[in-house]
Amino acid sequence: MNSLMQPQIILLREGTDTSQGKGQLLSNINACIAIADTIRTTLGPRGMDKLIVDSRGKVTISNDGATILKLLDIVHPAGKVLVDIARSQDAEVGDGTTSVSLFAAELLKEIKSYIEEGVSPQVIIKGFRKASQLAINKVKELAVPIEKSNPDEFREILEKCASTALSSKLVHSQKDFFKKMVVDAVLSLDQEELNEKMIGIKKIPGGAMQDSLLVEGVAFKKTFSYAGFEQQPKSFKNPKILSLNVELELKAERDNAEVRVEKVKEYQAIVDAEWKIIYDKLEKIVATGAKIVLSRLPIGDLATQYFADRDIFCAGRVLNEDLSRVIKAVGGQVQSSVNDIKPEHLGSCEYFEERQIGGERFNIFQGCPNSKTCTLVLRGGAEQFIEEVERSLHDAIMVVRRAIKSKTIVAGGGATEMEVSRYLREYSRTIEGKQQLIIAAFAKALEVIPRQIADNAGFDATDILNKLRQKHATDGNQWFGVDINSESISNNYDNFVWEPALVKINILSASTEAANLILSVDETVRNPQSEKPDAAANARARGAMMAARGRGVTRR
Repeated sequence: MNSLMQPQIILLREGTDTSQGKGQLLSNINACIAIADTIRTTLGPRGMDKLIVDSRGKVTISNDGATILKLLDIVHPAGKVLVDIARSQDAEVGDGTTSVSLFAAELLKEIKSYIEEGVSPQVIIKGFRKASQLAINKVKELAVPIEKSNPDEFREILEKCASTALSSKLVHSQKDFFKKMVVDAVLSLDQEELNEKMIGIKKIPGGAMQDSLLVEGVAFKKTFSYAGFEQQPKSFKNPKILSLNVELELKAERDNAEVRVEKVKEYQAIVDAEWKIIYDKLEKIVATGAKIVLSRLPIGDLATQYFADRDIFCAGRVLNEDLSRVIKAVGGQVQSSVNDIKPEHLGSCEYFEERQIGGERFNIFQGCPNSKTCTLVLRGGAEQFIEEVERSLHDAIMVVRRAIKSKTIVAGGGATEMEVSRYLREYSRTIEGKQQLIIAAFAKALEVIPRQIADNAGFDATDILNKLRQKHATDGNQWFGVDINSESISNNYDNFVWEPALVKINILSASTEAANLILSVDETVRNPQSEKPDAAANARARGAMMAARGRGVTRR
């Protein structure tokens, strides 16, 4: 009888934790719903903020979904999928990070009962993919193209998009002030590239929000400076600007060579040679005619005083991102040597000054010939508040940037979701079988956005949704959504609550893929934490020594 028994095969390391089947799938779904519940209250213009304290005691106050999920230490493997889609939404579009996680969790919540009843996850995945494609096509059909021919109208549309993005942020009370700043910043970029990294954001604690300003050029904080710096001029008109990647210090020559000497005279010759080398470099820089010298590397006290004597401004240890934006604005190129510098290697601007802003001094370049960059200088009371202002403006900048690129907009406030939901519900009635239920579940999940916006504002969400369903059931009312101001519903397109269509399309596709990914997993395998052989041996040795000490044994 023993010969007929199957031999036991040990495949995984002892202590490996495996979970599989329907129970594992439901556990993953519950984890995603729990994560969505954490950020649910942050959605919409009346959303609440979260205060997060990390392991080092740093405090962050934010209602940005991607920021909150990034700061939460989520250990559940399936839950991390929601964090990933929030981050990708933030990187791709900038706004809608809470909506994308909330909708993905709501999809899983709607089909949880079907999983419990034994419906195959593959059937649900097929239905979700179909529904997602139909929904995206419907959003594209609803989208209104942006007309670029009239610059004033085009600017107004972009301001409305920025205003909608800012309405749910901490700075919503000042959105009229900031929306103009955001649109000015994006329109100052190269309209082909629209590289948001060319918009510098500098934060200075103190003052009010309205003290924030947009510098049409480059501004960066005064760098570390040596004696002699205060003697340098602090403003220029039409200066030539030289950007270097050269260290102008005496030790730079001494550190790069090894010399053996036998007599004192020989050592003096070496010292003289070092001084000659650095003076040659400084003379060549002065000969270029540059009035402003910037370098990624340090500019020492000798060079600082030398430039001060010749009415030249210098700044060493300039951050790479700041120097890159300076070059983009003023022209020229970064030079790694002071030899053979030609006029075309220098940049220029109409006006340069070092100005006091709050408690900091800033180097400001204005009137740049290639002005494809700008700097936002943000003011505010608390440091956490200014950081949230930065995150809010980043979202608005990304939204305006996407509106320019995608050239289509839709109404916000849950209007688009309700119209797509109605369309999918009507479509589901035209088909038979399980797919009808799954597409209907997708349609119902879309209602989570207007419902949560109403809930967070303190409205009766059931009443609001019933009114919206009634309006969307008749033709010509596709833009009706939640109206925060009147505590009812209204035509959000006429009320200028606009968003780029790409935001909605990205939410639909990313949420569906995340839900499908979680549904396709039926087993989780956790490998036990294993120590390296050396570490394990050391741990055993330490244990033996402690035990010996406990018994009063002394090793000699």
